[in-house]
Amino acid sequence: MTKRAENKNADLSFYARLKKLLIGDALDIHDPGVFHSISLIAFFAWVGLGADGLSSSCYGPEEAFRTLGAHKFLSIGVALASAFTVFIIATSYSQIIELFPQGGGGYFVASKLLSPGWGMVSGCALLIDYVLTITVSIASGADAIFSFLPSGWHYYKIEFAVFILILLTFLNLRGVKESVMALLPIFITFVITHLFIIIYALAANVSNFGAIAASTVNDINSAKTELGFGGMIWLMLKAYTMGAGTYTGIEAVSNGIPVLREPKVKTAKITMRYMAFSLAFTVVGILFAYLLYDVSPVNGKTLNAVLLEKIVASWPLKIGYAFLLVTLISEAMLLFVGAQAGFLDGPRVLANMAIDRWFPTKFAILSDRLVTQNGILIMSGLSLFLMIYTKCQVSFLIVLYSINVFVTFLLSQLGMVKHWWEVRNSEPAWKKKLIINGIGLVLTFVILVSVTIIKFHEGGWLTLLITGSLIALAYYIKRHYNHTSKMIGQLSRLLSAADHDLASFDQKYPQGININDKFDKNARTAVLLVGGYNGMGLHALFNIVKLFGDSFKNYVFLRVGILDAGNFKGTSELEKLTQYAKSEVDKYVKVMKNKGYHAEGISVIGTDVVEETIKAAPIVAEKYPNSIFFGGQLIFPEDTYLTKMLHNYTAFIIQRKFYYLGIPIVIMPIRLMEQIDREIPVNAAQSK
Repeated sequence: MTKRAENKNADLSFYARLKKLLIGDALDIHDPGVFHSISLIAFFAWVGLGADGLSSSCYGPEEAFRTLGAHKFLSIGVALASAFTVFIIATSYSQIIELFPQGGGGYFVASKLLSPGWGMVSGCALLIDYVLTITVSIASGADAIFSFLPSGWHYYKIEFAVFILILLTFLNLRGVKESVMALLPIFITFVITHLFIIIYALAANVSNFGAIAASTVNDINSAKTELGFGGMIWLMLKAYTMGAGTYTGIEAVSNGIPVLREPKVKTAKITMRYMAFSLAFTVVGILFAYLLYDVSPVNGKTLNAVLLEKIVASWPLKIGYAFLLVTLISEAMLLFVGAQAGFLDGPRVLANMAIDRWFPTKFAILSDRLVTQNGILIMSGLSLFLMIYTKCQVSFLIVLYSINVFVTFLLSQLGMVKHWWEVRNSEPAWKKKLIINGIGLVLTFVILVSVTIIKFHEGGWLTLLITGSLIALAYYIKRHYNHTSKMIGQLSRLLSAADHDLASFDQKYPQGININDKFDKNARTAVLLVGGYNGMGLHALFNIVKLFGDSFKNYVFLRVGILDAGNFKGTSELEKLTQYAKSEVDKYVKVMKNKGYHAEGISVIGTDVVEETIKAAPIVAEKYPNSIFFGGQLIFPEDTYLTKMLHNYTAFIIQRKFYYLGIPIVIMPIRLMEQIDREIPVNAAQSK
């Protein structure tokens, strides 16, 4: 081995050790228990996906209460309306879970029930919302933590927020379950303390309920006199809208179904119930507690902090202070946990859109820890940019937040209403389901319009501009992929040219490819790396035959079946992928055996084409000592930044890796152009 190769291996060993330390060992996808071990039961899913909604109780009820100003008793109506909205949206999403058990949430609903274009709009809106979920949650948590610290330390708030972002990024790169388990104690502490606070506040003030009811009636009359009936309704609607961040995590379960434990639909619906009841109870309970303890805004303090101080005022000093501190810290830390919804579901939505070619396909690839690593990194990177750009100003980030999620809510409800109407003749319960989604449609439409109007001039326009820009980018990427598909499609006529060989082989050898043909392992062997049985693979194969004639007596076809976000759904899907990969290489084997060559097909399954090829190549080279590897690479009419960004150059990466292993490889160019008749040697394989 050369000194350069030794240094290269040493570097790889160092990076491998560092990766193992930070992210962990690779998971074995062939282990039957791996899917079970990394999936989430309903309780853990509630922690990972429900924290976003629960964390909004740290600011959602406060925003609504402050908006009402002197007419604070109107908050009872706002609280009940909020709880009703939570249950309606949760119930409607439970229907979405039943209809789309594979997951995908708002993106799949709009794509399948409205149109792919509306699905793309829904997906783009969700992506921006999840980036803001991460940013707002971490920035709000940093604000809450630093409110306990001396003012001189506040200069380090941004650095602290960035540190938390990096920490959460590495936790999620390690795996979904590991990230949730690490944050579980924070979530449990928040739930216990806030459950106690709400129950204690209600139980200790039962005698005051009559006074609260009377004050509410008086406040309604006062508001109607002062503002008029329409003005009172607008004030309540504005307060209801300002607390709309409360609903932003509800859609997370339908998006995150692929990470849930089997049976996934049942687990998802249980998780949704946990989320809906806990969120509605917390929001209503906190708003009632504000009234029971006559909470008023205090400079430098959240309303929750003011409420807690009033509750513990009559307690023994040390106990009250300790409880106050634990509760407020749990609120602050839960905001960090709330960022998990963005890390869990944002990359999932991005992967689904990448599979449909709205974004680069690399975002659908899984890492060896079986997470969408590229998606996690892009979400983290965008959140980091926002943190630095806005200097973690929560007041500004909140303005950008919560608009986009209602775009997805609206399109999802519209799609479901359309669906129930179309299947009314075959679905017995269509009226009930239509009413639920119909009410959800009206509510989400009202909230979307209200939020957009209220927040537009305060900075909401920037969210719409960013989302619009992302939509335009997705459309441009899709157009490029469609154009590329048309060019590649011209190679598909090679399939018909090979159909004769397939039919002839099946007729001659009905027992299949396992015929007893003799071969010389020392004869020259062509090992072709193929991505599937398609025009590109046949183009490379026929060119080998054309260029080298009878030089090669043996042909080996090596295919790596990729486990990505689209087929990462359990052991059964892995088996299907394994069988499909084998059937693809078997077709190449039939084509060449029919022409009298010895041929063999090898298929492996993994998450990385390069790594799996590197593992398989030495084994093939040992069996066939006189072998040369071939790989096909698309060559575009113009080499642009877009082609580099949207298409992989795997063949060149494998080529560099093979050089260090001493394995010869030839890259066969597959040129794409408008007229490529001359580039396709169809007749090259017609004779031996």
